[in-house]
Amino acid sequence: MNQIIFYTAGIALCLIVGSILGYYIRQNIAKRRAGTLEAKLQKRVAEVKEETSAMIKKAEAKASDILDKAQNEIDERRREFLKAQQVLLNREGILNERISSFEQKEKDLQDKGEKLKLIKEDLEKLRSEAEDKLEKVADLSREDAKKELMKLVEIEKEKEILERMKKLEEKGQEKLQARAKEIVALAIQKCAVPQTQEITTTTIVLQNEDIKGRIIGKEGRNIRAFEKLTGVELIVDETPESVVISGFNPIRRQIAKVALDKLIQDGRIQPAKIEEKVEEAKTEIAQKIKEAGDKAAYDIGVIGLNDKLVQILGRLYYRTSYGQNVLLHSMEVALIAEAIAEELKANSQVAKRAGLLHDIGKAIDQQVQGSHIDIGIKILEKFGESEAVIKAMKAHHDDYPAETLEAVIVKVADAISGSRPGARKDTLENYLQRLKDLEDIANKFEGVEKTYAIQAGREIRVFVRSDRVDDLGTAKIAKQIAEKIEEELKYPGEIKVTVMRETRVVEYAR
Repeated sequence: MNQIIFYTAGIALCLIVGSILGYYIRQNIAKRRAGTLEAKLQKRVAEVKEETSAMIKKAEAKASDILDKAQNEIDERRREFLKAQQVLLNREGILNERISSFEQKEKDLQDKGEKLKLIKEDLEKLRSEAEDKLEKVADLSREDAKKELMKLVEIEKEKEILERMKKLEEKGQEKLQARAKEIVALAIQKCAVPQTQEITTTTIVLQNEDIKGRIIGKEGRNIRAFEKLTGVELIVDETPESVVISGFNPIRRQIAKVALDKLIQDGRIQPAKIEEKVEEAKTEIAQKIKEAGDKAAYDIGVIGLNDKLVQILGRLYYRTSYGQNVLLHSMEVALIAEAIAEELKANSQVAKRAGLLHDIGKAIDQQVQGSHIDIGIKILEKFGESEAVIKAMKAHHDDYPAETLEAVIVKVADAISGSRPGARKDTLENYLQRLKDLEDIANKFEGVEKTYAIQAGREIRVFVRSDRVDDLGTAKIAKQIAEKIEEELKYPGEIKVTVMRETRVVEYAR
Protein backbone atom coordinates (compact mmCIF):
# COMPACT_ATOMS: atom_id res chain seq x y z
CA MET A 1 0.00 0.00 0.00
CA ASN A 2 2.81 2.30 0.88
CA GLN A 3 4.46 1.49 -2.43
CA ILE A 4 1.39 2.49 -4.38
CA ILE A 5 1.23 5.79 -2.55
CA PHE A 6 4.91 6.28 -3.16
CA TYR A 7 4.57 5.56 -6.85
CA THR A 8 1.58 7.81 -7.11
CA ALA A 9 3.36 10.68 -5.38
CA GLY A 10 6.35 10.17 -7.69
CA ILE A 11 4.30 10.27 -10.75
CA ALA A 12 2.49 13.42 -9.59
CA LEU A 13 5.82 15.06 -8.79
CA CYS A 14 7.16 14.13 -12.21
CA LEU A 15 4.06 15.57 -13.85
CA ILE A 16 4.44 18.84 -11.95
CA VAL A 17 8.13 19.13 -12.76
CA GLY A 18 7.39 18.26 -16.47
CA SER A 19 4.66 20.90 -16.64
CA ILE A 20 6.99 23.55 -15.18
CA LEU A 21 9.78 22.60 -17.57
CA GLY A 22 7.37 22.55 -20.57
CA TYR A 23 6.08 26.02 -19.64
CA TYR A 24 9.58 27.49 -19.51
CA ILE A 25 10.56 25.75 -22.72
CA ARG A 26 7.46 27.15 -24.50
CA GLN A 27 8.21 30.62 -23.16
CA ASN A 28 11.73 30.42 -24.55
CA ILE A 29 10.53 29.18 -27.91
CA ALA A 30 7.89 31.96 -28.05
CA LYS A 31 10.49 34.60 -27.23
CA ARG A 32 12.77 33.29 -29.91
CA ARG A 33 9.95 33.31 -32.47
CA ALA A 34 8.87 36.81 -31.50
CA GLY A 35 12.43 37.96 -31.88
CA THR A 36 12.64 36.41 -35.33
CA LEU A 37 9.32 38.04 -36.51
CA GLU A 38 10.34 41.43 -35.17
CA ALA A 39 13.61 41.21 -37.05
CA LYS A 40 11.80 40.26 -40.22
CA LEU A 41 9.37 43.13 -39.77
CA GLN A 42 12.14 45.61 -39.19
CA LYS A 43 13.94 44.29 -42.22
CA ARG A 44 10.79 44.59 -44.36
CA VAL A 45 10.14 48.09 -43.12
CA ALA A 46 13.69 49.05 -44.05
CA GLU A 47 13.24 47.55 -47.52
CA VAL A 48 9.93 49.37 -48.01
CA LYS A 49 11.54 52.64 -46.97
CA GLU A 50 14.34 52.09 -49.47
CA GLU A 51 11.85 51.22 -52.27
CA THR A 52 9.68 54.23 -51.39
CA SER A 53 12.71 56.47 -51.40
CA ALA A 54 13.77 55.11 -54.82
CA MET A 55 10.27 55.56 -56.26
CA ILE A 56 10.10 59.10 -54.93
CA LYS A 57 13.46 59.92 -56.49
CA LYS A 58 12.34 58.32 -59.79
CA ALA A 59 9.03 60.23 -59.74
CA GLU A 60 10.85 63.48 -58.95
CA ALA A 61 13.21 62.85 -61.87
CA LYS A 62 10.30 62.06 -64.21
CA ALA A 63 8.36 65.11 -63.06
CA SER A 64 11.44 67.22 -63.62
CA ASP A 65 11.72 65.86 -67.19
CA ILE A 66 8.03 66.57 -67.86
CA LEU A 67 8.38 70.09 -66.51
CA ASP A 68 11.44 70.66 -68.67
CA LYS A 69 9.61 69.41 -71.80
CA ALA A 70 6.55 71.49 -71.02
CA GLN A 71 8.71 74.56 -70.48
CA ASN A 72 10.49 73.90 -73.78
CA GLU A 73 7.16 73.48 -75.60
CA ILE A 74 5.84 76.70 -74.04
CA ASP A 75 8.95 78.51 -75.12
CA GLU A 76 8.61 77.10 -78.66
CA ARG A 77 4.94 78.11 -78.86
CA ARG A 78 5.79 81.55 -77.58
CA ARG A 79 8.46 81.93 -80.28
CA GLU A 80 6.02 80.75 -82.99
CA PHE A 81 3.34 83.12 -81.72
CA LEU A 82 5.75 86.03 -81.75
CA LYS A 83 6.83 85.06 -85.25
CA ALA A 84 3.21 84.88 -86.51
CA GLN A 85 2.45 88.17 -84.79
CA GLN A 86 5.37 89.75 -86.56
CA VAL A 87 4.20 88.37 -89.92
CA LEU A 88 0.72 89.78 -89.34
CA LEU A 89 2.15 93.11 -88.38
CA ASN A 90 4.23 93.12 -91.56
CA ARG A 91 1.17 92.23 -93.68
CA GLU A 92 -0.88 94.89 -91.97
CA GLY A 93 1.81 97.39 -92.81
CA ILE A 94 1.83 96.26 -96.46
CA LEU A 95 -1.97 96.47 -96.63
CA ASN A 96 -1.94 99.95 -95.16
CA GLU A 97 0.59 100.97 -97.77
CA ARG A 98 -1.53 99.49 -100.58
CA ILE A 99 -4.70 101.11 -99.26
CA SER A 100 -2.93 104.41 -99.18
CA SER A 101 -1.69 103.80 -102.73
CA PHE A 102 -5.21 102.88 -103.94
CA GLU A 103 -6.67 105.91 -102.26
CA GLN A 104 -4.10 108.07 -103.99
CA LYS A 105 -4.81 106.45 -107.35
CA GLU A 106 -8.54 106.86 -106.84
CA LYS A 107 -8.02 110.52 -106.07
CA ASP A 108 -5.86 110.87 -109.18
CA LEU A 109 -8.56 109.18 -111.30
CA GLN A 110 -11.22 111.46 -109.90
CA ASP A 111 -9.05 114.46 -110.74
CA LYS A 112 -8.52 113.14 -114.29
CA GLY A 113 -12.25 112.51 -114.61
CA GLU A 114 -13.01 116.06 -113.63
CA LYS A 115 -10.47 117.33 -116.13
CA LEU A 116 -11.96 115.11 -118.88
CA LYS A 117 -15.42 116.36 -118.02
CA LEU A 118 -14.26 119.94 -118.36
CA ILE A 119 -12.54 119.12 -121.66
CA LYS A 120 -15.72 117.43 -122.94
CA GLU A 121 -17.80 120.44 -122.00
CA ASP A 122 -15.35 122.67 -123.84
CA LEU A 123 -15.51 120.42 -126.90
CA GLU A 124 -19.32 120.42 -126.87
CA LYS A 125 -19.26 124.19 -126.61
CA LEU A 126 -16.83 124.49 -129.51
CA ARG A 127 -18.88 122.00 -131.57
CA SER A 128 -22.07 123.95 -130.90
CA GLU A 129 -20.35 127.18 -131.92
CA ALA A 130 -19.01 125.52 -135.11
CA GLU A 131 -22.50 124.20 -135.99
CA ASP A 132 -24.01 127.65 -135.45
CA LYS A 133 -21.40 129.19 -137.73
CA LEU A 134 -21.99 126.45 -140.33
CA GLU A 135 -25.76 126.99 -140.25
CA LYS A 136 -25.24 130.75 -140.73
CA VAL A 137 -22.91 130.13 -143.67
CA ALA A 138 -25.10 127.45 -145.33
CA ASP A 139 -28.36 129.09 -144.36
CA LEU A 140 -29.67 125.59 -143.28
CA SER A 141 -30.43 124.12 -139.87
CA ARG A 142 -28.85 120.86 -138.78
CA GLU A 143 -32.03 118.85 -139.32
CA ASP A 144 -32.61 120.39 -142.75
CA ALA A 145 -29.05 119.58 -143.79
CA LYS A 146 -29.47 116.01 -142.61
CA LYS A 147 -32.69 115.62 -144.59
CA GLU A 148 -31.10 117.03 -147.73
CA LEU A 149 -28.17 114.67 -147.40
CA MET A 150 -30.47 111.64 -146.92
CA LYS A 151 -32.51 112.60 -149.98
CA LEU A 152 -29.39 112.76 -152.12
CA VAL A 153 -28.23 109.37 -150.83
CA GLU A 154 -31.67 107.81 -151.38
CA ILE A 155 -31.86 109.10 -154.96
CA GLU A 156 -28.38 107.87 -155.81
CA LYS A 157 -28.61 104.52 -154.02
CA GLU A 158 -32.32 103.69 -154.37
CA LYS A 159 -31.86 101.31 -157.26
CA GLU A 160 -28.85 99.69 -155.63
CA ILE A 161 -30.71 99.31 -152.34
CA LEU A 162 -33.73 97.72 -154.04
CA GLU A 163 -31.57 95.25 -155.95
CA ARG A 164 -29.68 94.40 -152.78
CA MET A 165 -32.89 93.87 -150.82
CA LYS A 166 -34.28 91.62 -153.56
CA LYS A 167 -31.11 89.51 -153.58
CA LEU A 168 -31.13 89.26 -149.80
CA GLU A 169 -34.81 88.27 -149.82
CA GLU A 170 -34.25 85.57 -152.45
CA LYS A 171 -31.18 84.32 -150.63
CA GLY A 172 -33.09 84.30 -147.35
CA GLN A 173 -35.96 82.33 -148.87
CA GLU A 174 -33.55 79.79 -150.30
CA LYS A 175 -31.83 79.43 -146.93
CA LEU A 176 -35.16 79.07 -145.12
CA GLN A 177 -36.41 76.45 -147.56
CA ALA A 178 -33.15 74.53 -147.34
CA ARG A 179 -33.26 74.70 -143.54
CA ALA A 180 -36.90 73.58 -143.47
CA LYS A 181 -36.10 70.61 -145.72
CA GLU A 182 -33.13 69.76 -143.53
CA ILE A 183 -35.27 69.83 -140.36
CA VAL A 184 -38.01 67.68 -141.89
CA ALA A 185 -35.48 65.19 -143.31
CA LEU A 186 -33.72 64.97 -139.95
CA ALA A 187 -37.03 64.47 -138.12
CA ILE A 188 -38.09 61.68 -140.48
CA GLN A 189 -34.65 60.09 -140.27
CA LYS A 190 -34.82 59.99 -136.47
CA CYS A 191 -38.28 58.39 -136.57
CA ALA A 192 -38.20 54.61 -136.99
CA VAL A 193 -41.72 53.47 -136.05
CA PRO A 194 -42.79 50.45 -138.09
CA GLN A 195 -46.16 50.70 -139.83
CA THR A 196 -48.54 47.86 -140.55
CA GLN A 197 -51.78 48.06 -142.52
CA GLU A 198 -54.89 46.45 -141.10
CA ILE A 199 -57.25 44.26 -143.10
CA THR A 200 -60.84 43.38 -142.35
CA THR A 201 -60.53 39.61 -142.01
CA THR A 202 -58.66 37.21 -139.74
CA THR A 203 -58.04 33.56 -140.64
CA ILE A 204 -57.80 30.74 -138.07
CA VAL A 205 -56.27 27.45 -139.22
CA LEU A 206 -58.08 24.32 -137.99
CA GLN A 207 -56.60 20.92 -137.27
CA ASN A 208 -59.32 19.14 -139.24
CA GLU A 209 -62.65 19.75 -140.96
CA ASP A 210 -64.64 18.12 -138.11
CA ILE A 211 -64.14 21.19 -135.94
CA LYS A 212 -66.21 23.24 -138.40
CA GLY A 213 -69.27 21.15 -137.57
CA ARG A 214 -68.85 21.77 -133.85
CA ILE A 215 -68.35 25.49 -134.51
CA ILE A 216 -71.62 25.63 -136.49
CA GLY A 217 -73.49 23.52 -133.91
CA LYS A 218 -76.90 21.93 -134.09
CA GLU A 219 -79.05 23.91 -136.51
CA GLY A 220 -76.40 26.63 -136.43
CA ARG A 221 -76.99 27.64 -132.78
CA ASN A 222 -73.28 27.84 -131.91
CA ILE A 223 -72.30 30.09 -134.79
CA ARG A 224 -75.33 32.31 -134.20
CA ALA A 225 -74.49 32.69 -130.53
CA PHE A 226 -70.84 33.39 -131.36
CA GLU A 227 -71.68 36.04 -133.97
CA LYS A 228 -74.18 37.71 -131.65
CA LEU A 229 -71.74 37.93 -128.74
CA THR A 230 -68.74 39.08 -130.78
CA GLY A 231 -70.36 41.14 -133.54
CA VAL A 232 -68.39 39.50 -136.34
CA GLU A 233 -69.20 37.11 -139.15
CA LEU A 234 -67.79 33.58 -139.21
CA ILE A 235 -67.15 32.17 -142.70
CA VAL A 236 -66.64 28.41 -142.34
CA ASP A 237 -67.29 27.00 -145.83
CA GLU A 238 -65.04 28.80 -148.28
CA THR A 239 -61.50 27.80 -147.24
CA PRO A 240 -60.64 24.19 -146.30
CA GLU A 241 -59.38 23.58 -142.74
CA SER A 242 -59.74 27.23 -141.80
CA VAL A 243 -62.29 29.70 -140.50
CA VAL A 244 -62.40 33.33 -141.59
CA ILE A 245 -63.48 36.00 -139.09
CA SER A 246 -64.87 39.00 -140.95
CA GLY A 247 -65.60 42.37 -139.38
CA PHE A 248 -64.62 46.01 -139.82
CA ASN A 249 -64.00 46.59 -136.09
CA PRO A 250 -60.51 45.24 -135.27
CA ILE A 251 -61.19 44.95 -131.53
CA ARG A 252 -64.24 42.78 -132.13
CA ARG A 253 -62.25 40.73 -134.63
CA GLN A 254 -59.42 40.17 -132.16
CA ILE A 255 -61.84 39.24 -129.34
CA ALA A 256 -63.50 36.75 -131.70
CA LYS A 257 -60.14 35.25 -132.67
CA VAL A 258 -59.01 34.79 -129.06
CA ALA A 259 -62.38 33.37 -128.01
CA LEU A 260 -62.50 30.93 -130.93
CA ASP A 261 -58.94 29.76 -130.20
CA LYS A 262 -59.93 29.10 -126.59
CA LEU A 263 -63.06 27.20 -127.65
CA ILE A 264 -61.10 25.03 -130.07
CA GLN A 265 -58.48 24.24 -127.40
CA ASP A 266 -61.18 23.46 -124.84
CA GLY A 267 -63.11 21.26 -127.30
CA ARG A 268 -66.50 21.98 -125.72
CA ILE A 269 -68.30 24.35 -128.10
CA GLN A 270 -71.76 25.29 -126.89
CA PRO A 271 -73.62 28.58 -126.22
CA ALA A 272 -72.81 28.68 -122.48
CA LYS A 273 -69.14 27.91 -123.14
CA ILE A 274 -69.08 30.50 -125.94
CA GLU A 275 -70.28 33.19 -123.51
CA GLU A 276 -67.60 32.20 -120.99
CA LYS A 277 -64.76 32.24 -123.52
CA VAL A 278 -65.89 35.53 -125.07
CA GLU A 279 -65.81 37.17 -121.64
CA GLU A 280 -62.32 35.73 -121.05
CA ALA A 281 -61.22 37.05 -124.44
CA LYS A 282 -62.58 40.52 -123.65
CA THR A 283 -60.59 40.56 -120.39
CA GLU A 284 -57.47 39.39 -122.18
CA ILE A 285 -57.82 41.99 -124.96
CA ALA A 286 -58.38 44.72 -122.33
CA GLN A 287 -55.08 43.71 -120.74
CA LYS A 288 -53.34 43.75 -124.12
CA ILE A 289 -54.74 47.21 -124.79
CA LYS A 290 -53.29 48.43 -121.48
CA GLU A 291 -49.92 46.85 -122.32
CA ALA A 292 -49.95 48.46 -125.79
CA GLY A 293 -50.57 51.88 -124.22
CA ASP A 294 -47.83 51.38 -121.63
CA LYS A 295 -45.36 50.21 -124.29
CA ALA A 296 -46.14 53.16 -126.58
CA ALA A 297 -45.64 55.68 -123.75
CA TYR A 298 -42.44 53.93 -122.65
CA ASP A 299 -40.97 53.66 -126.16
CA ILE A 300 -41.63 57.33 -126.89
CA GLY A 301 -40.44 58.46 -123.45
CA VAL A 302 -43.65 60.15 -122.27
CA ILE A 303 -44.08 59.82 -118.50
CA GLY A 304 -46.75 60.80 -116.00
CA LEU A 305 -49.78 59.74 -118.05
CA ASN A 306 -52.92 58.84 -116.13
CA ASP A 307 -53.56 55.05 -116.07
CA LYS A 308 -57.00 55.44 -117.68
CA LEU A 309 -55.51 57.70 -120.33
CA VAL A 310 -52.92 54.98 -121.08
CA GLN A 311 -55.78 52.47 -121.41
CA ILE A 312 -57.55 54.73 -123.91
CA LEU A 313 -54.26 55.25 -125.77
CA GLY A 314 -53.81 51.48 -126.07
CA ARG A 315 -57.18 51.18 -127.84
CA LEU A 316 -55.62 53.03 -130.79
CA TYR A 317 -53.59 49.87 -131.49
CA TYR A 318 -56.81 48.35 -132.86
CA ARG A 319 -57.90 51.52 -134.70
CA THR A 320 -56.95 52.45 -138.25
CA SER A 321 -57.22 55.68 -140.19
CA TYR A 322 -57.14 55.29 -143.97
CA GLY A 323 -55.54 51.89 -143.40
CA GLN A 324 -52.81 53.35 -141.12
CA ASN A 325 -52.51 52.02 -137.56
CA VAL A 326 -53.43 55.03 -135.39
CA LEU A 327 -51.23 54.09 -132.39
CA LEU A 328 -48.15 53.66 -134.58
CA HIS A 329 -49.09 56.85 -136.43
CA SER A 330 -49.33 58.70 -133.08
CA MET A 331 -45.92 57.39 -132.03
CA GLU A 332 -44.47 58.49 -135.35
CA VAL A 333 -46.00 61.97 -135.00
CA ALA A 334 -44.56 62.24 -131.47
CA LEU A 335 -41.03 61.40 -132.61
CA ILE A 336 -41.19 63.73 -135.64
CA ALA A 337 -42.63 66.57 -133.50
CA GLU A 338 -39.90 66.12 -130.90
CA ALA A 339 -37.14 66.23 -133.52
CA ILE A 340 -38.57 69.35 -135.20
CA ALA A 341 -39.08 71.10 -131.84
CA GLU A 342 -35.48 70.44 -130.84
CA GLU A 343 -34.25 71.95 -134.09
CA LEU A 344 -36.48 75.02 -133.68
CA LYS A 345 -35.62 75.43 -129.94
CA ALA A 346 -39.29 74.90 -128.98
CA ASN A 347 -40.58 72.84 -126.05
CA SER A 348 -39.82 69.34 -127.35
CA GLN A 349 -41.53 67.58 -124.41
CA VAL A 350 -44.84 69.38 -125.00
CA ALA A 351 -44.62 68.72 -128.74
CA LYS A 352 -43.84 65.03 -128.19
CA ARG A 353 -46.63 64.57 -125.64
CA ALA A 354 -49.17 66.38 -127.83
CA GLY A 355 -48.04 64.36 -130.86
CA LEU A 356 -48.62 61.08 -129.01
CA LEU A 357 -52.07 62.18 -127.79
CA HIS A 358 -53.26 64.15 -130.85
CA ASP A 359 -55.59 61.36 -132.09
CA ILE A 360 -56.68 60.09 -128.65
CA GLY A 361 -60.30 60.94 -129.52
CA LYS A 362 -60.32 58.27 -132.23
CA ALA A 363 -60.15 55.60 -129.52
CA ILE A 364 -63.77 56.21 -128.50
CA ASP A 365 -65.25 58.22 -131.39
CA GLN A 366 -67.46 55.23 -132.27
CA GLN A 367 -69.10 55.39 -128.82
CA VAL A 368 -69.19 59.19 -128.28
CA GLN A 369 -70.72 61.81 -130.53
CA GLY A 370 -68.47 64.54 -131.93
CA SER A 371 -65.24 64.90 -133.87
CA HIS A 372 -62.18 63.09 -132.59
CA ILE A 373 -60.56 66.47 -131.82
CA ASP A 374 -63.39 67.64 -129.55
CA ILE A 375 -63.51 64.21 -127.91
CA GLY A 376 -59.72 64.32 -127.44
CA ILE A 377 -59.88 67.76 -125.81
CA LYS A 378 -62.47 66.51 -123.31
CA ILE A 379 -60.37 63.41 -122.55
CA LEU A 380 -57.19 65.38 -121.94
CA GLU A 381 -59.00 67.94 -119.77
CA LYS A 382 -60.60 65.14 -117.75
CA PHE A 383 -57.28 63.44 -117.03
CA GLY A 384 -55.39 66.62 -116.13
CA GLU A 385 -53.18 67.26 -119.15
CA SER A 386 -51.61 70.73 -119.30
CA GLU A 387 -53.08 73.60 -121.30
CA ALA A 388 -49.94 73.70 -123.44
CA VAL A 389 -50.44 70.07 -124.53
CA ILE A 390 -54.15 70.62 -125.28
CA LYS A 391 -53.39 73.74 -127.35
CA ALA A 392 -50.73 71.84 -129.27
CA MET A 393 -52.96 68.84 -130.11
CA LYS A 394 -56.27 70.52 -130.94
CA ALA A 395 -54.98 72.52 -133.94
CA HIS A 396 -53.59 69.61 -135.98
CA HIS A 397 -56.57 69.64 -138.43
CA ASP A 398 -57.14 73.43 -138.43
CA ASP A 399 -60.39 73.01 -136.47
CA TYR A 400 -58.84 75.40 -133.97
CA PRO A 401 -56.23 78.11 -134.64
CA ALA A 402 -52.59 77.31 -133.80
CA GLU A 403 -51.87 79.41 -130.71
CA THR A 404 -48.32 78.13 -130.03
CA LEU A 405 -45.25 77.07 -131.97
CA GLU A 406 -45.71 73.53 -130.63
CA ALA A 407 -49.21 73.43 -132.20
CA VAL A 408 -47.75 74.25 -135.62
CA ILE A 409 -45.06 71.58 -135.11
CA VAL A 410 -47.64 68.88 -134.23
CA LYS A 411 -49.72 69.86 -137.29
CA VAL A 412 -46.67 69.54 -139.55
CA ALA A 413 -45.61 66.23 -137.96
CA ASP A 414 -49.13 64.82 -138.44
CA ALA A 415 -49.09 65.85 -142.10
CA ILE A 416 -45.66 64.28 -142.63
CA SER A 417 -46.70 60.98 -141.05
CA GLY A 418 -50.00 60.77 -142.91
CA SER A 419 -48.86 61.94 -146.32
CA ARG A 420 -45.73 59.88 -146.79
CA PRO A 421 -46.03 57.28 -149.62
CA GLY A 422 -47.81 54.09 -148.61
CA ALA A 423 -48.98 55.33 -145.23
CA ARG A 424 -52.71 55.49 -145.97
CA LYS A 425 -55.39 54.11 -148.27
CA ASP A 426 -58.55 56.10 -148.83
CA THR A 427 -60.53 53.13 -150.17
CA LEU A 428 -60.25 51.13 -146.96
CA GLU A 429 -61.15 54.12 -144.81
CA ASN A 430 -64.24 54.83 -146.90
CA TYR A 431 -65.27 51.19 -146.63
CA LEU A 432 -64.89 51.17 -142.85
CA GLN A 433 -66.78 54.46 -142.56
CA ARG A 434 -69.69 52.99 -144.56
CA LEU A 435 -69.88 50.02 -142.17
CA LYS A 436 -69.82 52.36 -139.20
CA ASP A 437 -72.60 54.47 -140.70
CA LEU A 438 -74.70 51.33 -141.12
CA GLU A 439 -74.36 50.47 -137.44
CA ASP A 440 -74.99 54.06 -136.36
CA ILE A 441 -78.29 54.18 -138.30
CA ALA A 442 -79.59 51.03 -136.62
CA ASN A 443 -78.43 52.01 -133.15
CA LYS A 444 -80.58 55.15 -133.22
CA PHE A 445 -83.82 53.13 -133.05
CA GLU A 446 -85.40 52.61 -129.65
CA GLY A 447 -85.12 49.09 -128.23
CA VAL A 448 -81.98 48.18 -130.22
CA GLU A 449 -79.38 46.47 -128.00
CA LYS A 450 -76.54 45.63 -130.43
CA THR A 451 -75.85 46.17 -134.12
CA TYR A 452 -73.23 44.47 -136.26
CA ALA A 453 -72.42 45.12 -139.93
CA ILE A 454 -71.25 41.90 -141.61
CA GLN A 455 -70.80 40.36 -145.06
CA ALA A 456 -68.57 43.30 -146.09
CA GLY A 457 -71.46 45.68 -145.49
CA ARG A 458 -74.00 43.67 -147.49
CA GLU A 459 -75.86 42.63 -144.32
CA ILE A 460 -76.61 44.27 -140.99
CA ARG A 461 -77.71 42.25 -137.97
CA VAL A 462 -79.69 44.06 -135.29
CA PHE A 463 -80.39 42.54 -131.86
CA VAL A 464 -83.33 44.06 -130.01
CA ARG A 465 -84.31 43.79 -126.35
CA SER A 466 -87.13 41.29 -125.90
CA ASP A 467 -88.59 43.19 -122.94
CA ARG A 468 -89.06 46.37 -125.01
CA VAL A 469 -89.79 45.10 -128.54
CA ASP A 470 -92.33 42.39 -129.42
CA ASP A 471 -92.43 40.25 -132.57
CA LEU A 472 -94.55 42.77 -134.47
CA GLY A 473 -92.20 45.58 -133.41
CA THR A 474 -89.27 43.54 -134.70
CA ALA A 475 -90.67 43.49 -138.22
CA LYS A 476 -91.51 47.17 -137.99
CA ILE A 477 -87.95 48.09 -136.91
CA ALA A 478 -86.47 46.02 -139.77
CA LYS A 479 -88.55 47.92 -142.33
CA GLN A 480 -87.73 51.31 -140.76
CA ILE A 481 -83.98 50.57 -140.72
CA ALA A 482 -84.06 49.52 -144.38
CA GLU A 483 -85.88 52.73 -145.34
CA LYS A 484 -83.43 54.83 -143.32
CA ILE A 485 -80.45 53.20 -145.04
CA GLU A 486 -81.98 53.88 -148.46
CA GLU A 487 -82.46 57.56 -147.56
CA GLU A 488 -79.04 58.31 -146.02
CA LEU A 489 -76.47 55.99 -147.63
CA LYS A 490 -75.15 55.36 -151.12
CA TYR A 491 -74.09 51.78 -151.82
CA PRO A 492 -73.86 49.28 -154.69
CA GLY A 493 -76.34 46.40 -154.80
CA GLU A 494 -78.54 45.78 -151.78
CA ILE A 495 -78.13 45.51 -148.00
CA LYS A 496 -79.90 42.79 -146.04
CA VAL A 497 -81.37 43.92 -142.69
CA THR A 498 -81.81 41.12 -140.13
CA VAL A 499 -83.48 42.00 -136.82
CA MET A 500 -83.21 39.30 -134.13
CA ARG A 501 -85.22 39.05 -130.93
CA GLU A 502 -84.31 36.45 -128.35
CA THR A 503 -86.18 35.58 -125.16
CA ARG A 504 -83.99 34.25 -122.37
CA VAL A 505 -85.30 33.21 -118.94
CA VAL A 506 -82.82 32.54 -116.14
CA GLU A 507 -83.68 30.86 -112.82
CA TYR A 508 -81.47 29.44 -110.06
CA ALA A 509 -82.07 26.20 -108.13
CA ARG A 510 -80.94 26.61 -104.51
